[in-house]
Amino acid sequence: MNTMKAIGLTQYLPIDNPASLVDIVIDKPQATGRDILVKVVAISVNPVDVKVRAPKDRVEAAPKILGWDVAGIIEEVGPDCSLFRPGDEVFYAGSLVRQGGNSEYHLVDERIVGRKPTSLNFAEAAALPLTSITAWEALYDRMFISQDPSVNEGKSILIIGAAGGVGSIAIQLAKQAGLTVIGTASRPETVDWVTSMGADYTINHHEPLLPQLEAIGFPSVPYIFCLNALEKHWEGICEAVAPQGIVCAIDDPVSPLKLTLLKRKSATFVWEFMFTRAIYETDDMIEQHRLLNRVADAVDQQKLKTTLSQLLGPISAENLRQAHKLLESNKTIGKVVLEGFV
Repeated sequence: MNTMKAIGLTQYLPIDNPASLVDIVIDKPQATGRDILVKVVAISVNPVDVKVRAPKDRVEAAPKILGWDVAGIIEEVGPDCSLFRPGDEVFYAGSLVRQGGNSEYHLVDERIVGRKPTSLNFAEAAALPLTSITAWEALYDRMFISQDPSVNEGKSILIIGAAGGVGSIAIQLAKQAGLTVIGTASRPETVDWVTSMGADYTINHHEPLLPQLEAIGFPSVPYIFCLNALEKHWEGICEAVAPQGIVCAIDDPVSPLKLTLLKRKSATFVWEFMFTRAIYETDDMIEQHRLLNRVADAVDQQKLKTTLSQLLGPISAENLRQAHKLLESNKTIGKVVLEGFV
């Protein structure tokens, strides 16, 4: 079979428009270099999918394929591959500057691919890669948090938007690192979810942060990880971060941040963007392979759990449009996953 099914777009349209994501048939690619060809079994949907698909005045000559969370089985390996072989079960997030994984087969560089956790099915595994990489890099590479719990005794982290995909993993990793975790959530169901992930405390992100933190005994926190509405929370973050603390964010502010609010505290602000290594093919690109293998080990040792919250059915344009609509509501908990082609 030299063709494959995929879901793509040529126009950037509102998700209610049936042409925003469409079922297509395209050529099946071949693995070259360090690429592996993966038979896609399950995919997950992330806010980046929605951002890339958002309406804009541009038309693609060839269909653009989204999707940056895949679990599948290796069909073919390129001649320069050394990490995997055909038949291996893998999971990964891919690269923002290449075609995404919303297709029957997908090409990806082996250096950003990990082995699928053996204790999870493909749908459960597909929920993890992008959010695990983001949370792991944010905590350990950007905020320099030690993975040794004894080093973090008495230290705390505030995770803003803790019920989403990244927050759900960040809570678990931060707890393993020995931090006291404070997560924000505003609805009973999100409070329950954040608590189930391991958060020690929850506060409401629709209310001022510092008074709530003070009320539970935290006049400041050394680490703050902001996952959404960065501009809205910025002043509260600057009030709450401890002197010489670190703030990490993944969300794009609508207007420039006033960084001078951090100066008096000599606090650090840093971005986390999990596609950086893949986009620039950095010298340490293979760290994402190692990272995902460590995540798989932690899952199989029951130290981490999947954040799958909703399985929408087969991989199709109709179901993907439904997934995008859910994410655009800003009320999703955990991860939304699709599995199998029909």
